[in-house]
Amino acid sequence: MNAWLWLLLAIAAEVGGTSALKASEGFTRPVMGIWVFICYCASFWCLSKAITQIPLGVAYAVWSGLGMCALAIVGWIVYHQKPDLGAWVGMGLILLGVVVLQLFSKTQAT
Repeated sequence: MNAWLWLLLAIAAEVGGTSALKASEGFTRPVMGIWVFICYCASFWCLSKAITQIPLGVAYAVWSGLGMCALAIVGWIVYHQKPDLGAWVGMGLILLGVVVLQLFSKTQAT
């Protein structure tokens, strides 16, 4: 499978796990706590597949950056935590950084 697809799956699993972390209410809801564990395991497994072809630093930057932006949107939609202007600007800069990494970085995996 394409390494970038593995990375997208890792991001999706991480977003699912972190969203479930909020929903677990401090692990007082066991089903959500189990879902957190499953999602985080899936995320790290997919990330481990991605870094076989994508440089570690690039993969981690994309994983954490896109995951953070996606979680802000999930927080807004699901938990009604509306980002303010500073948050939107910051997320825009993160996304711009991901684009710069993708388009201009010549870093290669070994």
